[in-house]
Amino acid sequence: MAYRKVEQYEDKITSGLIENYRETLALLGEDPDREGLQKTPERVAKAMQFLTQGYHVDAKAILDSAKFREEVSEMIVVKDIELYSMCEHHMLPFYGKAHVAYIPNGYITGLSKIARVVDVYSRRLQVQERLTTQILGVIKETLNPLGVAVVIEASHLCMMMRGVQKQNSVTTTSAFWGEFEKNETRSEFLKLISSRLH
Repeated sequence: MAYRKVEQYEDKITSGLIENYRETLALLGEDPDREGLQKTPERVAKAMQFLTQGYHVDAKAILDSAKFREEVSEMIVVKDIELYSMCEHHMLPFYGKAHVAYIPNGYITGLSKIARVVDVYSRRLQVQERLTTQILGVIKETLNPLGVAVVIEASHLCMMMRGVQKQNSVTTTSAFWGEFEKNETRSEFLKLISSRLH
């Protein structure tokens, strides 16, 4: 049997977006019926739904789905988690890496679930500052750990392609709670995410 890719989209949303993107192309001075653009409104409609799928996913449920009782109280760090998001001000992408740590307080979660949480919140129209605190907040609420730390480093196309056009700029945001508000713990975390242990 040949490979077949299956994607599911809400018909009403897709058709509405297609019409909007056809009109957008025309307003920009293009001909939406030109051969190269005939399927573009449909492609963009589906791409935008994919890029904003995080609105329909519950990050708390993801963590709960792999929540295990474990008497571990040492720092757990998942670093260099790739993220791709869309700036809510210009609807242009920003991309980079998230570094997430928590200190368990009776419960741990599957490591992949931390990366999934990053995806849930990044696959929305976002600002990096809010993205950072949302990741911290759901881990704090769901796992009730002793502390949580999140650092995100990202490049924003709204700064690189337009506006100030600074191609080499990187924005770093951080959020710390609990034990990570102590200098010693925070310093250990920052040292771990800065080092190349692998």
